[in-house]
Amino acid sequence: MNSRRDFLQKLAASALAMPFLSSYDAFGHADFRLPVSQGPVLRVALMGLGGYASRVAEAMQSCKRAKITGLISGTPGKLQEWGAKYQVPEKSRYNYENFDNIKDNPDIDAVYVITPNALHHDQVIRVAKAGKHAICEKPMALNAKEGQEMVDACANAGVKLLVGYRMHFEPKTLEVVRMRQAGELGKIMFFQGQCGFRIGDPNQWRLDKALAGGGSLMDIGIYAVNGARYMVGEEPVWVTAQETKTDTAKFKEGVDETIQFQLGFPSGAVASCLSTYNMNYLDRFFLNGEKGFAELQPSTGYGPIKGRTNKGELTQPHVTHQTLQMDEMAGIILDNNKPVVPVDGEEGLKDLKIMDAIYAACATGQRQELRG
Repeated sequence: MNSRRDFLQKLAASALAMPFLSSYDAFGHADFRLPVSQGPVLRVALMGLGGYASRVAEAMQSCKRAKITGLISGTPGKLQEWGAKYQVPEKSRYNYENFDNIKDNPDIDAVYVITPNALHHDQVIRVAKAGKHAICEKPMALNAKEGQEMVDACANAGVKLLVGYRMHFEPKTLEVVRMRQAGELGKIMFFQGQCGFRIGDPNQWRLDKALAGGGSLMDIGIYAVNGARYMVGEEPVWVTAQETKTDTAKFKEGVDETIQFQLGFPSGAVASCLSTYNMNYLDRFFLNGEKGFAELQPSTGYGPIKGRTNKGELTQPHVTHQTLQMDEMAGIILDNNKPVVPVDGEEGLKDLKIMDAIYAACATGQRQELRG
């Protein structure tokens, strides 16, 4: 009897503990599968039903704490197709002209803005005015001025603004952050970030300055900008940068093909990064400290991420990035959880300020000092 009673007591205690379990601890160690019972579900409207939204939508089918309850698109056929596929009723389908009406829809908590960069600013502000939380793909805006206006609009409306930094939840990435925070790598000396691929269709929006705001830096170079910050664990104080362009027909004025940039940090650590639309096989982070190193390659692709350190191979499990991201963002929005690496609008704004400085350094040939 005693053993049975002890078993039942332990079982009850485990059940009570379940809602308080996190998908991973502060250093990315535990089981990365969310418990089934972990609080309310975040009801999300997807805005911009393109290729990346398709990836997000598919990944969300495995989420425990987030589900698709709304759709926003300028293409009626997509609204109908996606509505049927993801069981979103017509009353929760909107176009770009009338989506402000989400303010009257109790089935939507947040809107994930997955549209071309130039549209983020106005769309996020409209989402905030409708009283809904905003999740915005990166880069958050075209420049720091726009980003600040978005942060202010969401603060004034009393809603959260998160940015789609999926790598901030990736297990191997978090293990490197943990090692650095724990001092296992010693004093950090150097970071290298390489992000590049050969871009295809010359008529796509990513090569249109009016929609993209730039070129490779805005699309993939932002991974190196952001990665340098969370890998080194400091905010840079200066930037130098150089632009190279070999195809002026494809990469028109204001659309960068290749940018090399360097960052300096208060501790004396430096970063050397490359962003390009003209070279394949560039997806690597390398962090060097006095006691050790960490390398991720691939470092920011959809996975699985692979990595090693001076202690050996990283073996944390792969979970679809967008599934993990959306479940964790549900916890941030609904439970005020604090991620190891921030994903809020202030984080997005810091990257925009650095990218503004990178473009200024390319234009002037001069080192740019960064201030908070």
